[in-house]
Amino acid sequence: MTDEVRYELDSRGVATVTIDRPHVLNAVDRRTHDRLNEIWAAIEADAGVRAVVITGAGEKAFCTGADMSAGSVGKTGLEYWAELDPNGFGGVSLRSTLDIPVIAQVNGYALGGGMEIVLGADIVIASENARFGLTEPRVGRLALDGGIHLLVRRVPYTQAMGMLLTGRRASAAEMAAMGLVNEVVAADELHDATERWIADILACAPTSVRAVKQMVTRTAQLTASEARGMRLPALMAALDSEDAIEGIAAFQEKRRPEWKGR
Repeated sequence: MTDEVRYELDSRGVATVTIDRPHVLNAVDRRTHDRLNEIWAAIEADAGVRAVVITGAGEKAFCTGADMSAGSVGKTGLEYWAELDPNGFGGVSLRSTLDIPVIAQVNGYALGGGMEIVLGADIVIASENARFGLTEPRVGRLALDGGIHLLVRRVPYTQAMGMLLTGRRASAAEMAAMGLVNEVVAADELHDATERWIADILACAPTSVRAVKQMVTRTAQLTASEARGMRLPALMAALDSEDAIEGIAAFQEKRRPEWKGR
């Protein structure tokens, strides 16, 4: 059986996760969802991974949410709600244990659960033809995998509600104006734009990047003063790391640092 999620890890420690179901606009069925969860768990267990890019195969879609042709659509709303994955749509929209940068490379439609995957990312790079939306109400459903709760935390309230209460689609430019998308580029420049962001991430100490991500995700419910006092594992590791020593030494010696990730 063909694996409809491609996972690649390059020599830099940059992972790429590609939902490879272009025949259904990269909609996610149960098997695909389970495979994504397996991949995120493997990435979490691999200290050599420094960043991950998630995207969709083809030119039309990033991900259009749940596969409406799959058998699970026949379940009642209550059954669907009862079986929600704690990690959210695609195993990532609500995942709080992935301590590396997640970049959503949005190459087309990001609708429903696809939009929730975008909301689970840290950095969003979109092509000019990308379209975003939590369209569930238009088919009598709800964005229960984080969409409703995350969108109102990421963009101004009236902008979020304007999308949530209408199920409308918004352009990449509009989402950038709201602050959800970091950069909008022509479709043929999408890969290069993503690579620029990756280069900037890789210029930083891996220990520092992991600490930043963990500090943000684990303390969102706290005040800034409370958050500063949290002795989180990645923070403690970063403060007492070889990278911390190397960074200062490289600065003083006017050279590029050679990060060890420890």
